[in-house]
Amino acid sequence: MTRVSRALGMPLTPKAEKYFERRPYPPGEHGRARRRNDSDYSVRLKEKQRLRAQYGIREAQMLKIYKESSRLSGLTGETMVELLESRLDALVLRSGFARTIAQARQFVVHRHITVDGQRVDRPSFRVKEGQTIQVHDRSATMDPFQVAAAGGHKDVLPAVPGYLNVNLEGLQATLLRRPKREEVPVTVDVQLVVEHYSR
Repeated sequence: MTRVSRALGMPLTPKAEKYFERRPYPPGEHGRARRRNDSDYSVRLKEKQRLRAQYGIREAQMLKIYKESSRLSGLTGETMVELLESRLDALVLRSGFARTIAQARQFVVHRHITVDGQRVDRPSFRVKEGQTIQVHDRSATMDPFQVAAAGGHKDVLPAVPGYLNVNLEGLQATLLRRPKREEVPVTVDVQLVVEHYSR
């Protein structure tokens, strides 16, 4: 993940952030060399890859989100981020229950997370307004969740966004409303992503 972070020009995990401070240039023997100006295509492609990497999703999933967003009202790029942010794994991360998106996905796949009391094992599950995410009672005593409940990830995660109401000690969070692009803590120029797909 550190190589991917350096290639995309942004740290994707807390570990990568430390590497990034020491080596803020692309990986490989030519990483330090001055690079020629990127083409418009490569700039748009890189921005799309940055968005994908921040949510840890496959290209097919990303394309599906783009197509759905382009059919809905509103700005396509902003809608894409809002839909991505409604994914269960993303909200597990934003709530502070996990340290990285990969760990959040693992928690969901291993059936540690419930939505309105029902176990859900699909990271792409779309949480609706008013639904409550919680760590299952049997899982809550496990070390990773005890660390999370004690606020162990606050040093590496952004502040809880306004669309979530989180009870960290109780390992419970409710999606109050649909996320808005300006509140979502991802680094991306969504217009470039839309241009990449609409070319």
